[in-house]
Amino acid sequence: MKHRSLKGASALALAAALAAAPASAENVLRWTSQGDALTMDPHAQNEGPTISMNGQIYESLVTRDYNLALQPELATSWEGDLEGWTFTLRQGVKFHDGADFTAEDVAFSFRRAQSGASDYKEQIKSIKDIEIIDDHTVRFVTDGPNPILPNEITSLFIMDSGWAAANNVEMPQDYAAKEETFAVRNANGTGPYRLASRAPDELTVMERNGEWWGWSEFPGNIDKIEYRPIKNAATRVAALLSGEVDFVLDPPLQDLPRIESTDGLGVSTVAQMRSIFFGMDVGSAELRSSDVKGKNPFADPKVRLAVNHALDKEAIKRVVMEGLSFPTGMITPPGVRGNTPDNDAPYEFNAEAAKALLAEAGYPDGFSVTLDCPNDRYNNDEKICQAAVGMLARIGIKANLEAVSKSQHFPKIQNRQTDFYLLGWGVPTLDSHYVFAYLIDGEGSWNATGYSNPRVNEITDLIATEMDEEKRDALVAEAWDIVKADAPYAPVHHQVIAWGISDGFEIPIGADDSFRPRFVVKK
Repeated sequence: MKHRSLKGASALALAAALAAAPASAENVLRWTSQGDALTMDPHAQNEGPTISMNGQIYESLVTRDYNLALQPELATSWEGDLEGWTFTLRQGVKFHDGADFTAEDVAFSFRRAQSGASDYKEQIKSIKDIEIIDDHTVRFVTDGPNPILPNEITSLFIMDSGWAAANNVEMPQDYAAKEETFAVRNANGTGPYRLASRAPDELTVMERNGEWWGWSEFPGNIDKIEYRPIKNAATRVAALLSGEVDFVLDPPLQDLPRIESTDGLGVSTVAQMRSIFFGMDVGSAELRSSDVKGKNPFADPKVRLAVNHALDKEAIKRVVMEGLSFPTGMITPPGVRGNTPDNDAPYEFNAEAAKALLAEAGYPDGFSVTLDCPNDRYNNDEKICQAAVGMLARIGIKANLEAVSKSQHFPKIQNRQTDFYLLGWGVPTLDSHYVFAYLIDGEGSWNATGYSNPRVNEITDLIATEMDEEKRDALVAEAWDIVKADAPYAPVHHQVIAWGISDGFEIPIGADDSFRPRFVVKK
């Protein structure tokens, strides 16, 4: 029995410490989690498990290791100036089908990610032109200076332009419209693993790419990866305890002591770079699901503040999260530029004050509304919603819970077809601009609240090009102060993640909850 925490060992130190043997046919890793990747199209969904799975097959120019430090991947170096960024590409790299990786593939992939239904437009909005200098040099011309471009592209995966053309997938899948394309179930990347078979929500098999450029630099010795999503929490734990799987990415928090006390198993935990919160539709003239007609209760900031004061986040931490959460007052976690102790402090739990705010807003008897919630994405997501339903009922808000799979939940948000919803948000750039661009800017593709503050929108644009760090930090702080006062969201907590792992494997955990098999060693 072991309890592990995040360590700072480098890949080379880890390799030396474990004295990893060369991969053999026996080095198979079987793992599970509650929800599958949504698609294999690398530009269709900016969603954690989807990025993690695609990142085993595809690669980006720049990546992060499990300590979240920036590392070269398909680019070996990069340099920025006031007009853009130039990347030198890794030479001798091939796609899984044998095609050469060149600057043409980079230019194609970025243009694809800027097109159609791509879920990555906000991250690369600043790129106005892409120049191919030669086969292994590409320059991104930006709309003014962009101090954080390398941080914005760590999950912008590179596709083979020829493969995409041959298979009619030159445009990203429209996931929200349930489009089906060849890239949804097939993949051709440059990464350490090839997609051998894909049966969504059943079984995905990946096999080691022996030609991958990085095997001499990373300790991983896994030959084959078998992923089986198991939605039922008890069944996931049973699979780990019985040896059916070697690794569970999201064991139920209440079962962690049982896993830790079992010989041959261990638990790794770390504070995740993800916040969990409720969004309220503040922009519609009338809510779709409410008994209030002709106006929108959430349009009144007093109602939104009432929701925030009604949530007993310490009780959620204690009862629902088994102590594994950090209650918060903002929707971005510590470690992200812009998070401060003052804004991170939760709204005070005060049911009486919440009732008074509702009465002042003209709803002394409350109102009803549908609460949309996923049941297979975040730690105890449905239970969080169930707890919130009870807390809101005490102040007169009748929240009718609709809990569904994330594959049904996320399109409601992206299509702005929800009045009140639970969402979690990680920040791969470690910068507040990412949160503003997606969740707070009036045009943000995941901003189903309809919130749009002219000054915050202006700041979102300003910080994309501001090179003076002191001025930029002041702008970010100003925007967060406005957002906290306007309260379009009701933050709940920053999530703590726990992985259940067989002692036969070394699997480093990262604060982004991303599985990185290049670091995984079968002992």
